[in-house]
Amino acid sequence: MERTLKSLAKEAKSRMKKGFWEQCEKDLDVSRGFAREQGISESKMERYFAEKVTTRVRGESPDEFYLRVKEMLLKDGEVSDAIGRLTDREYYMSLSYAERQRYTLELSEKYLRALERFKREYEFELKGKH
Repeated sequence: MERTLKSLAKEAKSRMKKGFWEQCEKDLDVSRGFAREQGISESKMERYFAEKVTTRVRGESPDEFYLRVKEMLLKDGEVSDAIGRLTDREYYMSLSYAERQRYTLELSEKYLRALERFKREYEFELKGKH
């Protein structure tokens, strides 16, 4: 559903009234402190934080593929058969040879992007919780 300018303005006003930005500033300060303690670049952490807040403000839904990759990485770590585990077998078997090759290549690219995202998130979020 396309969001109108009026609805976007309403959402922005609601965020301001509820203290969204003040909470973001507090969270950012905490994250900066964590970055300093862990020896992580504060500017790198700030870019990650800004991306996370932007995603929240836009109301983007969670990426289901990324969530599957994240669950696999947390459970088993990086595994040699990651693409095989992520392959939709039924769909894969319905494809021609050329389509299978393209599907596997696209799945590999998606996996690498998800792995990179996971590593960024792990650096800033998951480390601090252990």
